[in-house]
Amino acid sequence: MVDFTMATKENFASFVDQKSGKVVFIDSFDNFEFDVLIGSFTESEYAGTIRTDSDKVLNEKLNLLYQQTA
Repeated sequence: MVDFTMATKENFASFVDQKSGKVVFIDSFDNFEFDVLIGSFTESEYAGTIRTDSDKVLNEKLNLLYQQTA
């Protein structure tokens, strides 16, 4: 499980699932659309884009997207 604590004002964040070792990378150029990649530190794949201007919704959607790909 990953404890997502990203704020919409951040342009980049990464989180590690300590149990599985998977890494989640999130980046945004406009702080509204957040591209999510999941994999490892050396190789990751695009998992989706989240659109929101709310920290709470961003972290909820990150959790949901991660759970769908796990």
